[in-house]
Amino acid sequence: MAGNSFGELFRITTFGESHGKAVGVIIDGVKPNLDFEVEQIQNELDRRRPGQSKVTTARNEADIVEVLSGVFEGKTLGTPICLMIRNTDQRSKDYEAIKNLFRPGHAAYTYLSKYGIHDYRGGGRSSARETAGRVASGALAKQILNKNGIEIVAYTKQVGNIIAKEVNFNEIEKNIVRCADKEVAKKMEGKILRTKKEGDSIGGIVECVVKNCPVGLGEPVFDKLEAELAKAMLSIPATKGFEIGSGFAAAKMKGSEHNDEYYVETKTGKVRTRTNFSGGIQGGISDGEDIVFRVAIKPASSILKEQKTISVDKKEATIKTEGRHDPCLCPRAVPVIESMAALVITDHLMRLQMLKEENVLHDVRRSIDLIDDNILILLAQRQSLVAEVAKIKNYHKKFIVDKKREADIKKRLFHHAESAGLDTDFVDEIFKSIIKNSRAIQERFVKK
Repeated sequence: MAGNSFGELFRITTFGESHGKAVGVIIDGVKPNLDFEVEQIQNELDRRRPGQSKVTTARNEADIVEVLSGVFEGKTLGTPICLMIRNTDQRSKDYEAIKNLFRPGHAAYTYLSKYGIHDYRGGGRSSARETAGRVASGALAKQILNKNGIEIVAYTKQVGNIIAKEVNFNEIEKNIVRCADKEVAKKMEGKILRTKKEGDSIGGIVECVVKNCPVGLGEPVFDKLEAELAKAMLSIPATKGFEIGSGFAAAKMKGSEHNDEYYVETKTGKVRTRTNFSGGIQGGISDGEDIVFRVAIKPASSILKEQKTISVDKKEATIKTEGRHDPCLCPRAVPVIESMAALVITDHLMRLQMLKEENVLHDVRRSIDLIDDNILILLAQRQSLVAEVAKIKNYHKKFIVDKKREADIKKRLFHHAESAGLDTDFVDEIFKSIIKNSRAIQERFVKK
């Protein structure tokens, strides 16, 4: 099965199924000697884990991360990092009665049609349980971004028809729906609990903000930053839509309304935009403004209401899903969306840093080339002067070899070499070559 890896320079591969022994992730491309704070990874997993509140699934797993490789004494080794989270609270028997029925909204039919086999227990590989590996790797990506001053914050923007109006980042972790609007959060919670009581589920929208992002992230044409973010978000289970900046509202606007006008900030001298309809990305490249995007989350497919379906042998049937499921996926989707955004931004930050390193290398090489050119010009000038000396020596019938003069030159050059921190053996080799060349030039004039 392809498609289990994500990223170019900061690359992850997730593994495991919802009712298998464990899920996890292998992270490649992490530089050595970086601080590895396992507590922060665990904290992010705690935000994603099931059983954390009355608006999430009752499945109760601690999701304790185990570091299997790539870390020593709190530092990264530069080798692949393997993080594993064991499954400890599966109830596979809940799926036994419906193993031959296709649950509406789930991936069993498509997986079985494509691969000829599927794990019916909780969705297997297609389960949102797989996102634990994403969150674990995203937590490490966040650590890298934090050291570069970049912050990523997501929150529940909408549940059903209830939309948050205010945005206060300090309120997000203070309520169980992870909404940035304190008053609206209470309404969202009530809506979710009423839906849960009905045996149903409800969808919503999660908004995400990337703050302090540098200018230059994104690779035209097919690796535009918004395209990378869209792929990352739509790869998350249960996501059904992505929009950035003005999103679909742009269809109702005129160019004069939508264009983000530029200006120079007086205090910092930075180029800024007066509005941010582009969502912090112009032409696929970050422009330094906040990156703002939204992800539509569908209602959870597993509900307690009876639904119509078909069996594996294509016979009509009815199904009622048992087990423990989220009535609304938004609260637990928040850390997953942050993590996927962190993976994208980290990968492109590394690409930008590599480009800058290449530019610096190019500039340094240009400086070296200039020095080499000057050395050749000076050598040509020296040869011309040596020829003049030869003419004078020849006129006065003096010897070509002047060992005292050569010894004085060597002494002077060695003194300068030591002052400049140059290897005297290296300078001695150069001196011998220059003297040899000088004698050859002067001997030609004497023969004439």
